[in-house]
Amino acid sequence: MSKTTNNTQASIKKQQQLRTLLKEMVGNLSSQEQIATLSQDLLKTIVETALNGEVDEHLGYEKHDPVGHHTGNSRNGYYPKTLKSAYGEVEVNIPRDRNGNFEPQFIEKGQTRLTQFDDQILACYARGMSTRDIAQTFEEMFGARVSHTIIAKVTEAVWEQVQAWQNRPLDEMYPIVYLDCIHVKVHQDKRVINKAVYLALGINMAGKKELLGLWMSDNEGAKFWLSVLTELKNRGLKDVLIACVDGLTGFPEAIEAVFPQTAIQLCIVHMIRNSLKYVSWKDRKALAADLKRIYQSITVEEAESELEALNATWGNKYPSVYQSWQRHWANIITLFDYPQEIRKAIYTTNAIESLNSVIRKAIKNRRIFPSDRSAMKTIYLATENAAKRWTMPIRDWGQALQHFSIVFGDRIKLD
Repeated sequence: MSKTTNNTQASIKKQQQLRTLLKEMVGNLSSQEQIATLSQDLLKTIVETALNGEVDEHLGYEKHDPVGHHTGNSRNGYYPKTLKSAYGEVEVNIPRDRNGNFEPQFIEKGQTRLTQFDDQILACYARGMSTRDIAQTFEEMFGARVSHTIIAKVTEAVWEQVQAWQNRPLDEMYPIVYLDCIHVKVHQDKRVINKAVYLALGINMAGKKELLGLWMSDNEGAKFWLSVLTELKNRGLKDVLIACVDGLTGFPEAIEAVFPQTAIQLCIVHMIRNSLKYVSWKDRKALAADLKRIYQSITVEEAESELEALNATWGNKYPSVYQSWQRHWANIITLFDYPQEIRKAIYTTNAIESLNSVIRKAIKNRRIFPSDRSAMKTIYLATENAAKRWTMPIRDWGQALQHFSIVFGDRIKLD
């Protein structure tokens, strides 16, 4: 029988032994102290099983296996190590080898905190799983019950991170900032309330996306956006070249009050959605094509001509579409001041839409949150996971930055 087969069988055997042991550990838990003790024992068992597996791999044979005779190295007992975890301090036995060159990876030298399970819990939470769902998952994975109240303690520790992140200093300049809002359902006063979560996504000088903050309010309004913008300024943001926003009444005025030099670009995606909201299904495709001709025009004059053509075709049937575009026209045509590369960065709003999709996926799994804090923690963790992929600048950023430096002069400084 090959060594690989032996190792596989040994691994299966260990998993079976671990599952049996875990099930034996689970009894009738009647108090939080018993739950905490079980959790500590669970961690100790899993950690020590993993470490013993590592030393077997390092030596090339299992404990008491005759194959290890005269190999030049062998086990040499254990040394104790105390680790901090979400469930209190856990003392584990770290195996040693006689040659002294075994270096465990599961618990590295100098490591004092056991974070693997915390990370797994938070990863599940970021995907929108409730504490009860996570507890059930751990029971299915490890064959043991871990109280959802203990899991809640791990997720609650995230709140300090949220607060520190929310209050961190910002860069003085973000050339483009997207301001948007999504809605979540939250339990409050024995009712389920729709609440607004405000998002400010910046494009920094390197062309990379950066979420500047998250805020929650009972509903979306220009007054609350004014407080959000004021907070961003207080955290060090001095100037924004272009703010991309939806068509909320009073939004441009709120931005002008805090950042008077900022150009406003109405989000074309929001405009299209609002325009098609009350259009019959059979007309949507044709009307959307006519709207596309407006925002993909080469010049303002061409766009105005296309808007009038839209009114001639659809004005009688859907007068509100033309009226909405005409009413917001001053903040729609901002994009025509820039070349095609910058226009794409502004009007497609791929940056904010991709972020919103991540958040919607996380909140969809929960549907209704027990509290504001629970919703904010889930959204924060989801956005943190998304931010790990924001390593490259947005497309054609170099050309956009050069154009900004010409148009905005001293307001933007290139290194």
